[in-house]
Amino acid sequence: MAAFLRRLFKSRTTQLKKTAPAVNKQPQQTDDAKTAKEDRGARIAKQLEAVQGMPAQTKLAELAIGGLTAEVRSRAASGLRDEALLHDVIRQAKGRDKGVFQIVRQALQQLRDAQAAQNELEEKRQQLIQQAQDQARSEDTILYEPRLDTLLKQWKSVETGASNEQITEFLSATHQCRERIREVQQQQLQRQQQQEKLDQRKQTLALLGETLTQLKANDISEPPTLTALDALLKTQHNRWIEASESTDVSAPEQTRYNSTSAGLRDYVEAHQRLMQAQEQIATLSVSTAPGDEIKDDAELGVETADQAKTLLAILEWPTVFPLPEPVIVLQALAKQRKKAEPVEQPDLARQNSLSTDLDRLLTELDSALENKQLKPAKQLLKNAQQIAKKLDSRHQKPFAARMQLLQGQFNELSDWQGFATTPKQIALCEQMEHLAAQPIDPEAKAAHIKELQEEWKSLGGSSDRLLWARFKQASDAAYEPCKAYFAAKSDLKHANLATRQLICQQLQEFMAQADWPSIDWKVAERIHQTARQEWKAAWPVEFRDNRPLQKQFDELLKQLDAKLNNERQRNEALKQAIVASAEELMTAEPLANAMVQAKELQGHWQAIGITRHREDRKLWQAFRQACDAIFARREQENSLQKQAVVAADEQVNIILECADQALSASTNSDELSAIWTELAAHSPQALSASTRDRYNDVRQRLHTAKQRQELVTRLQQWTGCIQARGQAPIDRTNVPLEWTKFNQLDQPIDFQELAIRTEILADQPSPVADQRKRMEIQVQRLAQSIGAAEQSASPLTDAEKLVALWCLAPASVAASKELEQRMLNALESLV
Repeated sequence: MAAFLRRLFKSRTTQLKKTAPAVNKQPQQTDDAKTAKEDRGARIAKQLEAVQGMPAQTKLAELAIGGLTAEVRSRAASGLRDEALLHDVIRQAKGRDKGVFQIVRQALQQLRDAQAAQNELEEKRQQLIQQAQDQARSEDTILYEPRLDTLLKQWKSVETGASNEQITEFLSATHQCRERIREVQQQQLQRQQQQEKLDQRKQTLALLGETLTQLKANDISEPPTLTALDALLKTQHNRWIEASESTDVSAPEQTRYNSTSAGLRDYVEAHQRLMQAQEQIATLSVSTAPGDEIKDDAELGVETADQAKTLLAILEWPTVFPLPEPVIVLQALAKQRKKAEPVEQPDLARQNSLSTDLDRLLTELDSALENKQLKPAKQLLKNAQQIAKKLDSRHQKPFAARMQLLQGQFNELSDWQGFATTPKQIALCEQMEHLAAQPIDPEAKAAHIKELQEEWKSLGGSSDRLLWARFKQASDAAYEPCKAYFAAKSDLKHANLATRQLICQQLQEFMAQADWPSIDWKVAERIHQTARQEWKAAWPVEFRDNRPLQKQFDELLKQLDAKLNNERQRNEALKQAIVASAEELMTAEPLANAMVQAKELQGHWQAIGITRHREDRKLWQAFRQACDAIFARREQENSLQKQAVVAADEQVNIILECADQALSASTNSDELSAIWTELAAHSPQALSASTRDRYNDVRQRLHTAKQRQELVTRLQQWTGCIQARGQAPIDRTNVPLEWTKFNQLDQPIDFQELAIRTEILADQPSPVADQRKRMEIQVQRLAQSIGAAEQSASPLTDAEKLVALWCLAPASVAASKELEQRMLNALESLV
């Protein structure tokens, strides 16, 4: 449109220039050109200044397209960075400004490259975040720290430009990884410390065992001093305690240490007693001359033998160690017999019974010490010592070494327990104090309080009254908030108990007042379910108070269950009868009646009341299978019917194809009649809907074609009669019988009127000269049609009457050739 206007105005300007008188305007044009050039230069300078002033992107886009010079447009295009504006500029510059187009295209490519690099960087960030999160969840600790260091180095290269959310996710994952590393390192350190402690304990056991073995074998040239042995025991004891702290020591290992240290301690204590008795031993030894043989008590005296035996009892030298010389001397002095004195015979049966009891107590004591149960061990040791005092020397002797060993083990355990349990008891106090300050669920708090108290008991209590008072005070403070809760819970139990009493009362009233012969069993079943649900909801309750109510409730439910089960069994019998009836219908004929009866059975099934769920499912499956079998027969018959329809369609479609071909080829009437007969042999009701429609369509077309052919045949006959009438009168015996029955046969014939009437029937025009008469005939026909009771059957019947009138006209009347031709033309147009 714009181009058209420019051409229009250009042509008009050209015409004006041609018609205008020639005037000399050269000076004025020179001044105007100079002014325009100056204005253009000013605008260019202004645009360059605007480009250099870093204007908005929209302004640069305008200059890139509308700049006055290529330099302005290029500079403006070089400053564009907005992608949308770049696309707009490159679209407008394409084909107009190649320089701007290239600059903008390069800028867009740079933006795409930058975006691709940014996308690649973003994808790498996401991959690193995912790798860090996967490593935080991974159980594989091989090269865990080097892998984390690699991730950190890779993240450092892409961290710039990452969002706060990405940085938070990566830092969170790496923090979890560092925590995992610290856990692994801590585990490794703990394993290393455990191994070091195990090595320390092994070295302690080896050193103590080696020392004990040497002392027992007496194969050392210079035995260790008591000071050295005592220092060894103390240092190894401290070493054992440190190596056993915060670790599990096996029972055999602890037993070995206890027995070894107890043996060495017995050796040291025995030597200490021996050193204290050295002066007395020397005094007894001096009383016998050197080199003389030991004499009996009669020569040395009873007093010396008694003193030797007393010293031996005080020394209690361990039998596992070699006897030193002073002990051997004492044993020799003690062997001298005293004068015969009356000896009181002990009660052997009692002594044997006490020995059995002592053996049992020592076995239990050994087990308690092995399990580190200090409190029961203490009581067992006390009982054993009391029984040992009641034994004579002969029965005491077999238990002496064993009691001495167990006494040492008890002392060790007591020292160790005191050393080990005090920190644990302090920790329990701290836990209880912390628990008292925590606002947690009262049930959980009470359970936790009980756990801590049980743990305190398992430690054997404490001899420190202040520590016990601290624990007791913390326990009371922790349990104080629970008191109100359990008081409220007690009230709730009473309310629930009252609710259950009401349920029992209502259930009992229902059982007594229900009209069982006419009751709605579904309602009864719902009452049963509701009672159970409400009973279950009324919880907690006091067990003792609820016991009689529970028995009453169970008894009432049992009574209701009995009645419900009776009704369920009765209904199940009814459904079983329905299943049997349905199974009989599986083979019943006719099928339509069987289907109707099956539907009635389904209605009866729905009307039956309550049944047991499992039994109902079994019966329903059987009933469903029977109904499915019945309706499957219908499906089978439908399938057979469909197959018959398909077969009929195939046969009829062949005939229809032949009919289509015959209709297209304008076949004669005999062939069409034959096809019509073939189609009539097939019932349209046995066909599918689409084939039936085609069947009806083809039959209609065949009928139309037959009528047309019949019409053509009749028109040919009529034409022949008319032409024959033009040559000579027609014998009435050679025309159809119906022609002779028309009333007008004996009346005068107007061939012009017959031709006009035929033209009216054929809707053909009449000559101008006959228009008036044609109008009169049409008015007459209209009047006759209004007054007549019946109308003509068809235009063809009317035409046949006109032809009959024409052909059977009297011989004295003749039609002109023009009228005859008009009659023939009108008849031909009827086809």
